[in-house]
Amino acid sequence: MLVRLAVLVAFGALHWYAWRRLVRDTTRPGSLQRRAGTVVFVAGPLLTGGALAAENPWVPFWLEQFLSWPGFLWMVLFLYLLLALLVGEAVRPLLRRWLARRDAETAGPETAHPSVRSVAGPPGEPGERRNEDPVVVGRPPSPTVEPGVPGAARDIPEAVAVAEHPHALEPGLSSNRPTGPSRRLFVSRVVGGAAAAVSVGTVGYGTYGVLRGPKAKRLTIPLAKLPRSAHGFRIAVVSDIHLGPVLGRGFAQRVVDTINATQPDLIAVVGDLVDGSVEDLGPAVEPLAQLRARHGAYFVTGNHEYFSGYAEQWVDKVRDLGLNSLENARTEMPGFDLAGVNDIRGESEGQGPDFAKALGDRDRSRAAVLLAHQPIVIHDAVRHGVDLQLSGHTHGGQLWPGNFIAELANPTVAGLERYGDTQLYASRGAGAWGPPVRVGAPSDITVVELASE
Repeated sequence: MLVRLAVLVAFGALHWYAWRRLVRDTTRPGSLQRRAGTVVFVAGPLLTGGALAAENPWVPFWLEQFLSWPGFLWMVLFLYLLLALLVGEAVRPLLRRWLARRDAETAGPETAHPSVRSVAGPPGEPGERRNEDPVVVGRPPSPTVEPGVPGAARDIPEAVAVAEHPHALEPGLSSNRPTGPSRRLFVSRVVGGAAAAVSVGTVGYGTYGVLRGPKAKRLTIPLAKLPRSAHGFRIAVVSDIHLGPVLGRGFAQRVVDTINATQPDLIAVVGDLVDGSVEDLGPAVEPLAQLRARHGAYFVTGNHEYFSGYAEQWVDKVRDLGLNSLENARTEMPGFDLAGVNDIRGESEGQGPDFAKALGDRDRSRAAVLLAHQPIVIHDAVRHGVDLQLSGHTHGGQLWPGNFIAELANPTVAGLERYGDTQLYASRGAGAWGPPVRVGAPSDITVVELASE
């Protein structure tokens, strides 16, 4: 309870900081812009909280769809607003100094320092104000008019005007009185506007990158035990499609079309296909029935199938769609063994990975390719003589700088790594969890071409 309270307090404090920099420091009190900005910074976190709460199974699916788009988009937009504002904190004092230096150079010696200018005659005469005796800008004390001094009363308004407005100079000198927003307000608007523009542009481009669908890339991986007869065997690896309240049937169709266009020999769907129930997402996964490969399509569970609480139902559903489910099982392919294990999240339901069942009694003279959702099981794969493990799960970090966090929990975030005689390839995935946004980790479908050495 205390942890949740601390998180809420920190979440609120960060929103207050962002509101202060982007709204309060850049708008006039009571203005329409300030009211509108305040509404955004109140509604945004409420929608984010609603989107996260709507992931519970008791929430109607239509309500989850309604809350997910704005809630998750605000979450990621707020992240990049914070990062941009933190950079702005370093830029802010530099910009102020530059503006002050520019104003001083523009004003010239006569007007650059009004506090040290003479108000009664040229330098050296009585009434001179030098650096050690500056004029204090503000309301002067009430002048005393000496009787019998001609012109004394007439000179008082001019002296008062000079004291109150040191930029109001004698005729012939240019006025340096500000005509626009103050320097502080100007700097706040420049920094805040730049932060908002960069954040919106980043999130917009990242959203477009997800919604247009993943791109296919090719990778050749040599296996020492692979016979020449299996040289060039192509496996289309797709992970983390994450069909749910945000990404639906249309996105699934784009993924299927991209895979089929590569004309693979085999298709490997390595977990996190869905975020939800079969009842809600059954129509969304229907395009997977169109997957085409000479040796079929294979599926293993990811942690999100267990998060949804419907893992067994999804295994049955993908089988109905024509995919083969490898639940701690193995099958023979031309020249190598293809094995699959359940995700480690299944341990909570007694359905975790069983490497002995999937790989224990096989002929180790044959090459083995393992489908396992999380890269972290690589050490079990090494112990069981696997030649190549194909995984997903990490999304490549999905949102920079999330890749640094992902590196702490996974042996690799994306790409090909070697662990002794075992190689591990981690896909960045095709979809996205939560916000449909990727920054610094573009989605992909990888066509792995096996090569004999």
